[in-house]
Amino acid sequence: MAGSTIGSIFRVTTWGESHGAGVGAVVDGCPAGLKIDENYIQTFLDRRKPGQSKFATQRSESDTVRILSGVFEGTTLGTPISLVIENKSQISKDYSDIANVYRPGHADYGFDAKYGFRDYRGGGRSSGRETAGRVAAGAVAIKILNEMGIDIHAYVTQIGDIKIDRSTFDLEESLRNPLCMPDEKAAEKASEYLEKLMSEGDSSGAMVECVITGVPAGVGEPVFDKLDARLAQAIMSIGAVKGIEIGDGFGVVESRGSENNDEFSMDGDKVSKKTNHSGGILGGMSDGSDIIIRAAFKPTPSIYRKQHTVNSDHEELDIEIKGRHDPIIAPRAVVVVEAMAAMTLLDLILMNDNSKLDTLI
Repeated sequence: MAGSTIGSIFRVTTWGESHGAGVGAVVDGCPAGLKIDENYIQTFLDRRKPGQSKFATQRSESDTVRILSGVFEGTTLGTPISLVIENKSQISKDYSDIANVYRPGHADYGFDAKYGFRDYRGGGRSSGRETAGRVAAGAVAIKILNEMGIDIHAYVTQIGDIKIDRSTFDLEESLRNPLCMPDEKAAEKASEYLEKLMSEGDSSGAMVECVITGVPAGVGEPVFDKLDARLAQAIMSIGAVKGIEIGDGFGVVESRGSENNDEFSMDGDKVSKKTNHSGGILGGMSDGSDIIIRAAFKPTPSIYRKQHTVNSDHEELDIEIKGRHDPIIAPRAVVVVEAMAAMTLLDLILMNDNSKLDTLI
């Protein structure tokens, strides 16, 4: 299978299936001398792991990470870092009844059409379980970016038609409630909405916003490796994401140039902008403002309602999916968005080291 590696200099390869022995990642291109250990990486995996609230799958995984290589006495060696998270709570029999059935909203049919064979247990490689490896690798990238003074924070801004109130935005609140919403009242309303959906065997979509601060101007490339293009690829590679915005995003359709252009001014000896409609990126390169990304997550496709489909013998039938599934994907995916944004940004920052002669001599 191609396409399991991302990055040019800071390269990450993820591996593993939902119901296999485990999942993980190999990080290549991490500079030597970074102070990092399993406890630090675990704090990120703990935000993603299942079973933490009634709005997450009750699959009981500790998601304990082990560093197998690339780190000695808490410091990176500059060699490949191998990270493994063992699967401990897979119940494969939940999928035996639908081994040859194409579940609506899943990648089953595409896998059969492409490979002629697939791991039907929990979706195999296309399962959200694969993102555990991304989060572990992303923690390494985030640690490096933090050393550079760059911070990344993601949170849920909308669940169904319930949106946060920007006037009462509280980032700390997003770390306190299980829906990762930076608005206590919106989180309470969304909780009631999700409880209703769960009683009906249904699920909900959501919007995740990610803000990156402290990025200097000039990171990115002006053509195919645009910062926004690379970020879009990275975020869209998360299985449930169906749309992405940078800055004002789709709102620019209703805007005018006189409204959308961010005027430049001087803040002391620093070039700054009065507004940030661009979302921190112009011409494929960072412009020094906060980078703002929004990702639209589809409703969890595994729902506890009867659905019509076909099987590999092209017979039509109705199915009822068993197992343990999230009624909403976004809260556990917040840290996945942070991880993918961090890996992408760090890779382009490292690529920037050869953009000017005075950085080479």
